Amino acid sequence: MIHKLRIGIHRKGLHLIAAFEAFKGTLVLAAGFGILRFVHHDLQKLGEHLVVHLGLHERYSQIFLKIIAGLHDRDIVLLACLAFAYSALRYVEAYGLWKQRTWAQWLAIISGGLYLPVEFYGLYHHMTLLKALVTLFNILLIVYLIWIKNADDKARAEILGENQP
Repeated sequence: MIHKLRIGIHRKGLHLIAAFEAFKGTLVLAAGFGILRFVHHDLQKLGEHLVVHLGLHERYSQIFLKIIAGLHDRDIVLLACLAFAYSALRYVEAYGLWKQRTWAQWLAIISGGLYLPVEFYGLYHHMTLLKALVTLFNILLIVYLIWIKNADDKARAEILGENQP
């Protein structure tokens, strides 16, 4: 009975994480399609308009415009393809977590862990409350997934131990 209760709690937690991963996938998918809209456009003119509209600091606007000046259509298509691939990965992870697949738990732990060095670097160089909260959330998510993985492993071992002669 306790095992069934644990499974129900884990299922809800994994479903919540799966929904979050699917949401991230949807955002990146939309961004990928948004990026494709800039193929065959004058990016320099669009960038200048954006700088004026957003009122960016001169230093940042210069950097932004320099980056935009170096972009070509093939670069935009490549960025969109990378966004689509990342989105597909998030959807696959979401599906696996929803279905409580062990491989998806490992994928979520590893992919979440890959962000940590970048997040720590960002915190070290310019700490903000938002960066700190995102990093804390990511750490808690990884710890929770590891906890679920260990609990599932123990439950499997108990079941296998009880069924063996």
